[in-house]
Amino acid sequence: MSTTTRTEPGAAGTAVAETELIVGGMTCAACVARVEKKLGRLDGVRATVNLATGRARVSHPADVTADELMAVVEGAGFTAALPQPVSPETSDQGAAEAPAGVLRLAVTALLSVPVLVLSMVPAAQFDSWQWLCFALATPVALWGAWPFHERALRGLRHSTATMDTLVSLGVLASYLWSAYALFFGGAGEPGMRMPFTLVPSMTTGTADVYLEAVVGVPLFVLVGRLLEARARRGTGSALRALASLSAKDVVVRAPDGTERRIPIDGLRVGDHFVVRPGERVATDGVVVSGSSALDLSLVTGESAPVEAGPGAAVVGGAVNSGGVLEVRAEAVGADTQLARIARLVEDAQAGKARVQRVADAVAGVFVPAVLSVAVTVLGFWLGAGASAQSAVTAAVAVLVVACPCALGLATPTALLAATGRGAGLGILVSGPQALEGLRRVDTVVLDKTGTLTTGSMTVTRLTARTDGLDPETALRLAAAAESGSEHPVGRAIHAYARETTADPLPAATDFTATTGVGVRALVEGRQVELTSAAAAPSRGTDTDDGALPDKLAEAVRHAEGDGRTVVVLRVDGTPEAVIALGDTVRAGSYRAVDHLKRLGLRPVLATGDGEAPARAVAAELGITEVHARATPEDKAELVRTLREQGHRVAVIGDGVNDTAALAGADLGIAMGSGTDAAIGAADVTLVREDMSALADAVRLARRTSVTVRSNLAWAFGYNLVTLPLAAVGLLSPMVAAAAMSASSLLVVGNSLRLRTWQPSPSRGRTAAPASRGGAR
Repeated sequence: MSTTTRTEPGAAGTAVAETELIVGGMTCAACVARVEKKLGRLDGVRATVNLATGRARVSHPADVTADELMAVVEGAGFTAALPQPVSPETSDQGAAEAPAGVLRLAVTALLSVPVLVLSMVPAAQFDSWQWLCFALATPVALWGAWPFHERALRGLRHSTATMDTLVSLGVLASYLWSAYALFFGGAGEPGMRMPFTLVPSMTTGTADVYLEAVVGVPLFVLVGRLLEARARRGTGSALRALASLSAKDVVVRAPDGTERRIPIDGLRVGDHFVVRPGERVATDGVVVSGSSALDLSLVTGESAPVEAGPGAAVVGGAVNSGGVLEVRAEAVGADTQLARIARLVEDAQAGKARVQRVADAVAGVFVPAVLSVAVTVLGFWLGAGASAQSAVTAAVAVLVVACPCALGLATPTALLAATGRGAGLGILVSGPQALEGLRRVDTVVLDKTGTLTTGSMTVTRLTARTDGLDPETALRLAAAAESGSEHPVGRAIHAYARETTADPLPAATDFTATTGVGVRALVEGRQVELTSAAAAPSRGTDTDDGALPDKLAEAVRHAEGDGRTVVVLRVDGTPEAVIALGDTVRAGSYRAVDHLKRLGLRPVLATGDGEAPARAVAAELGITEVHARATPEDKAELVRTLREQGHRVAVIGDGVNDTAALAGADLGIAMGSGTDAAIGAADVTLVREDMSALADAVRLARRTSVTVRSNLAWAFGYNLVTLPLAAVGLLSPMVAAAAMSASSLLVVGNSLRLRTWQPSPSRGRTAAPASRGGAR
């Protein structure tokens, strides 16, 4: 997005805006804390900065401009810019910047390797070898480590210290001590030899040189940051994948049939465009002509192709697998489903979890604390009678080994990878808080119509009399009679017949519809009548007076018990069949509910439908707690009651009537096919038309939580172990540099495992019972 400034009423009635900035030059969590602190000093301004994405989300009074915000960030020693629309080109900007960093790393490595070999392999040392190492190490200390020196100086000008301050001081201290040792401490003698040891010596004598630390620290840190940057780019692959789905141009068909290719920005609502086999659907729309199968796997995570014909809605980004489609554009630009998905993913990745705020607060004071520890260690060793070189070595090791980078990356990299993986599975979360909420919920309130069921009426069972018409003939006559009906029942019967019979339906004449009763028509010379079961006798065996035979009467009672709509077919006055209609249970609903229960969650069904259909669906899905005939207010009150009882409640729904409950729950979950009001009130949206995505979302949230906790445990544990070792002189600066870089890489690598996470079925999963079709 080019700018993400949104204006809304503030708490005091003043206008409040939200602006997103791209912040450059941040290298650790201390940088994050500095940017947030500087922006927070402006009146009415609150900022959230994400190290992994390099983005700052700033809430501010409307009279504060983006230029003022960027000036504050730049005044803190960083760069700032407004974000550009996500595209494959802009998302690869980091890759374009890589050559400069790679060149610096390559030159540093070329100069550093001989120094490391000579310093660590005594057998390779020759007369005056130390002077050659000094000559090779000098450009590394000055040019190779210049990015660290530059950012450290920038921080010094603003009275702040960051990870770069620690690295810069460590390199300069090692270099200056080595120069002193060579020129004044006796280490410059031609025959000097230096044994290799991972643990620095604390004894007095000839001053040692630490040229291996001079080159090793910047080399390892540069390698670590390059790998870390590439890994962090991997966590943002979801946005690049979404950007790649956007078409760059489109073939528009004019009313006279002529076609022309135009940029996608020129497409307008109402335009007709052509989608040929292998092409992506340019934007959301409705098929005008043609039929094909669409691959929606990259948009919704649904692997099965979806058939699209005249009147079918299509989604931008879907791939046309078959014939040519002509589509009427219904939404363009930011209003498309693909754009909304991208916004949700971007918003989620720019957010900050509660645990991350705690880590950032710790990291904000970490660097000053490390500087204090290094000075204390230096003074302690000098006061204890150790040599100057021993004291300097211990202090340098403390500076180098400290790593707030891992602390700052522990949470955001995991959230980046998790939200991206969720988007690939058709699970869109609004932010880190939603992932945290998913992990904690213990009760799920489920809507029925449109959520557990498809929300559309269809034929669930046709029962023909024993000595009458066969079922296929009965269905053809019924569908023919209903062909002129606009009633949902008539449309459902007609559509069912078209799907199940290959033969064309016979023509119907003398069509008559009676409101509340049914329809009548003449089909193939027979009088065909379809009436509601409520308008006909339900018992008896005498067909002369219109009573139903026992078989049909039993079918009526069974269907009504399940809450179905029942229609009786009569041909020339004789009852021939009973047709039961209802809302069918979604594929995967039983499996989803079963998985939720196995995950320890309590499913509760709340629906506005009657008791019979609600109980029927609940029984089929294994739900024991049912609230039928629930108004929107009743659903919201149910949520409040459950929360007052101490439950953490998630609500899943798709309609306007679910909005209040969605907003009042600890976590709101909306079906992607639901209304805009429901999606807007929800924290999580299931784009995939499969209820099992809900269980997948819970599992992903729990896996993310485990990843975050393990990252934080490593980040804190690493510093708790290595800092004391460095302080007591048991860790050389070079080993400290390698350990510091490895800590950040381990955290990012652990987070990247979420990118390949796959939903695993619950153990001991039971098979779903044969579906009898749900009730409305």
